[in-house]
Amino acid sequence: MSAVVQFYFSSIVLMLPLLFCAGIGVYWGKRDLPFGGSFITMLVTSVTTPALVFHTFVTTHLDDRALADVAVATLLALLLCALICALLLKAWKLPVRTLLPTAFLPNAGNLGLPISQMAFGDAGLSVAVAFFAVSSFVMHTIAVRLLPGVNTKGSWKSPILLASLVAVALRLMHVPVPAWLIETSRMLGAVTVPLMLLSLGHALALIPSNGLRDGAKVAAIRLVVGLAAGLAVVWALDLEPVLAGALSLQMAMPCAVVSYMYVKRYTTQGDTAAGAVLVSTVAFLLLAPVILWFSRGA
Repeated sequence: MSAVVQFYFSSIVLMLPLLFCAGIGVYWGKRDLPFGGSFITMLVTSVTTPALVFHTFVTTHLDDRALADVAVATLLALLLCALICALLLKAWKLPVRTLLPTAFLPNAGNLGLPISQMAFGDAGLSVAVAFFAVSSFVMHTIAVRLLPGVNTKGSWKSPILLASLVAVALRLMHVPVPAWLIETSRMLGAVTVPLMLLSLGHALALIPSNGLRDGAKVAAIRLVVGLAAGLAVVWALDLEPVLAGALSLQMAMPCAVVSYMYVKRYTTQGDTAAGAVLVSTVAFLLLAPVILWFSRGA
């Protein structure tokens, strides 16, 4: 029992920097202080995250086979998760097409990147970046097409996807990347995680709580099914421990804030999606030590 308690408190200490950064965002939002949300979103999605993805892919010690394994496992885990989530949403008489992106896609950016790095080191960050690149592409191309009235023309041109493709191409062709370009991408990528955490906290502070009842159902689906799907896929593919742990941890992340933004913009279920993000994030932070224990044993 003492070992479990010690692991629980060590996990909380591990997450304190993340909680502190997100807490600043919450404070900023509650005090209604000036916050350039649109600017930060554009900067993160168009510049700093692509730079982080590029730098990680060209400098990671994981070999090409391991990165390919992560990409395949990510697609399989998301597909399995989406199928189960759709069945549960239908069973609970919730709109499947509208809420499915919120239910099956995890917050692989704001929380997934920093937590994976803290739990599994640089190798964990590499896995998380590969997972984030794939899940981000799925979110902005396939999942968003489920929502009515969405125009996704040109979504394949996502800077994150393009940065991933360029970095992978350079690795496969063994093209040396100039040192100045690596350093530039490192500097830009370094601000991604703090900006994401600040934005997450700010978004949580402003999310309405009207849809908490149905949102809690979606949140439960996201956390339970996500972790179960991740564990099932890494077991079936027999991935090595670090890859398995980091990937299952990514699948256990709470609902993505961007999914709430899409649902709010294009449907009438914005409050339910907001409640799902809020409840799943709070629940994840409370259960994080247990989830970390499961993922490390994956």
